[in-house]
Amino acid sequence: MEHELVIKGLHPLEVRLLLHFQAGEAISPARVQEELSFNLGQCNQAFSWLAGKDLVAEQSREVSVEVSLTALGQAYQQEGLPEERILKLVSSSPAMTLPELAERLALEASDAGSAYGTLAKAGLAAMNERKQVVLKNASPAGDLNRLRGLLDRCAGEGVLQRSSMTEEEVRLAAGLSRKRGAGKSVFRMTEKEDIRYVLTPLAGQVQARLREQGVTGEEIGAITPELLSSGEWKIRNFRSYNLNTPPLRVLLGRKNPYVEFLEQLKNKLAALGFEEYDGPLLESEFWNSDALFMPQFHSARDIHDVYYIKEPTHAREIEQPYLDQVAATQQSGWDTGSLGWRYSFDRDFTRRMILRSHGTVLSAKALTTARIPGKYFGVVRCFRYDRVDATHL
Repeated sequence: MEHELVIKGLHPLEVRLLLHFQAGEAISPARVQEELSFNLGQCNQAFSWLAGKDLVAEQSREVSVEVSLTALGQAYQQEGLPEERILKLVSSSPAMTLPELAERLALEASDAGSAYGTLAKAGLAAMNERKQVVLKNASPAGDLNRLRGLLDRCAGEGVLQRSSMTEEEVRLAAGLSRKRGAGKSVFRMTEKEDIRYVLTPLAGQVQARLREQGVTGEEIGAITPELLSSGEWKIRNFRSYNLNTPPLRVLLGRKNPYVEFLEQLKNKLAALGFEEYDGPLLESEFWNSDALFMPQFHSARDIHDVYYIKEPTHAREIEQPYLDQVAATQQSGWDTGSLGWRYSFDRDFTRRMILRSHGTVLSAKALTTARIPGKYFGVVRCFRYDRVDATHL
């Protein structure tokens, strides 16, 4: 009975792998891919499933390191290392400063500086009293020669195994490689695990039951239009249904992540004692700008920065005494001690209806009814023209 439950839960990938190999035989992912035409994902999934059912066990595990060239490494191999290029240019041209060398060779300043440091350390180049790079020895030696040889080997063989490299080559490759972000790396060092599996005793019993029942792993798992039209479904075997398999959970819906974040933000502020304020999307120029003491001739009033309402075009009236006080303040400073903007306040323009262009309009309106002291916040939708670029959307 236990075997029957295991067999019913087997995926075709597992069945094919089980029937293909014998007990005691070392099974590697490479063999499975080659002999059963599995891709790497299918291969790993099959081993994972079988291991969970105690049908395969890990026999051995070996870790190997592979070294290959990045795009930058390929460019260095073909065009020359920065150190090699600097040596060649300095030996055939008048003396130049390091920035001039970087410009001539199209190198970044940091790369040119690093290359010069390597050359100076090796005794191949130095700076004269005019801060120009001069040649001390034109024949590369030591690490520079070894690095050139390693670049050529990688380019010729494609991938080098760690076991085939000398300790000096490994040191050079490790110093010029990164595990993440290979943009500035010359070499790419990749760890690979070679895992070998073997069938367990239980797998042998399951194999026998599969053969008795004629299960091959080639059974049909889903009806397709092609199977129906060709009539092939009549002569093919189908996978049995496992009625014990739990159905997929149906997610009926959830809140938009941004809306959920805003609600969390509001709840935290409310828990700290702040009161939320809100207001209409449509506002008059008065509350949107005039009440914030923005002059009516300010460039932000341009039609490209706010959206005007087609109907109705104007508010019926602006609340008093706020209209008179704001108008007087903008024109002459009223009794604030300011000189104001010194222009004629347009009371018709201030009634012009627009879409709210910023949230500060609600701060101005909230001051008319706010309790003092008090704590308030608003998370509101605004409408304003923004050119879409890397920082605006």
